[in-house]
Amino acid sequence: QVQLVESGGGLVQPGGSLRLSCAASGFTFSSLAMGWFRQAPGMERELVAAISRSGGATDYAISVKGRFTISRDNAKNTVYLQMNSLKPEDTAVYYCAAAVTLIVHDIYTKPDEYPYWGQGTQVTVSS
Repeated sequence: QVQLVESGGGLVQPGGSLRLSCAASGFTFSSLAMGWFRQAPGMERELVAAISRSGGATDYAISVKGRFTISRDNAKNTVYLQMNSLKPEDTAVYYCAAAVTLIVHDIYTKPDEYPYWGQGTQVTVSS
């Protein structure tokens, strides 16, 4: 079983930055495609960013492209989400997700493609 623990959320002013981390355990991290999703109150869970098991392929939601960067450190079993130029509409609970894959460059963009989820971390962008 894959266990995922997110950290790094908090309150930040518009234009500020945060870095989220997700530490994985229970499985060989380099076999996992990873994703960050977010869910605001009353909204569906949506993809923020995804990264292949190798780190060589990434994908982003249009709303965050150019502001957010997903990366991973397979030696530390951790995936990161660097969030810059934050806006109030980025306010949500952010979730880390994982999927086992045999394909090095596979990226998954839909929530139901990920069987493993973290507990979420709140990000609030407000002045």
